[in-house]
Amino acid sequence: MQSNGFHGVSPADGTMNVLTREDETMARKTQNGDADNADAQPGANDASLEAGETIRVMLADDHVLVREGTRRLLEAEPDIEVIAEAGDGISAVEQAVASQPDVLIIDVAMPGMSGIEATRHIKQQLPKVAVLALTAYDDDQYVLALLNAGAAGFLLKDVRGQELVTAVRSVHRGEAVLQPAIAVRALRQAGSQRSPTVSMPPLSDREMEVLREAARGLPNKDIARRLNLSVRTIHTHLGNIFAKLGVGSRTEAVLLALRRGWIALDDTEHPDLTGAVTLAEATPTEGEE
Repeated sequence: MQSNGFHGVSPADGTMNVLTREDETMARKTQNGDADNADAQPGANDASLEAGETIRVMLADDHVLVREGTRRLLEAEPDIEVIAEAGDGISAVEQAVASQPDVLIIDVAMPGMSGIEATRHIKQQLPKVAVLALTAYDDDQYVLALLNAGAAGFLLKDVRGQELVTAVRSVHRGEAVLQPAIAVRALRQAGSQRSPTVSMPPLSDREMEVLREAARGLPNKDIARRLNLSVRTIHTHLGNIFAKLGVGSRTEAVLLALRRGWIALDDTEHPDLTGAVTLAEATPTEGEE
């Protein structure tokens, strides 16, 4: 599978956006009415819905220098504001609940409570917060544990500044920032944890169709085309899916659906590919975000 890198970021480190390439934030702003009639024009561009929005970020890292540098980097951007900081895992949970950020940037190794445990506690109380791990640990066990705890993305601390900025915007849109191989392993792990008793999903038939297409890594414009709906309608369905499942990203929605048996591992195969389970490098074109 050839990697192009995710939109706006050099592919030098092999990190890319998978499972999703669209804007969950826009979906939350679309009225929850008859989603299939939300927009009569398939492929409509909804980028204007984000205009003027500020992303509220919290930093959790036990190194003051890292927090200071990250704050300066992010606050140089007109659409990002750092609203809280924490130097240990317990404080991270307390500060997150108190400040309710849009995005939490957290380290794995912290005193008091690990970033993995802190993420789990935070997601239990704030399911819509997008968690982005920024750490020196790249072992699979840490990454998979973070995903299982509810993280939407993972970056190493040697990442370039602009890559971190782009990743913050990506996870805020409900996207996953992961290496493709890690994403595939996460899907397989979730499939192996499938519940022996399959309950009925709390989603409509149309929402299940959208979730299956999202699980294949298709961008919203392709999902809209395949289902003969508008892009705005797909945004609305995804927002409703996230709200009903109590999650904040496609990564969480897909992994939960796999564990509950609502979708099968075969549903994660890209429609244009055969063989091993894989994910599409669904990179949006200019203006699609």
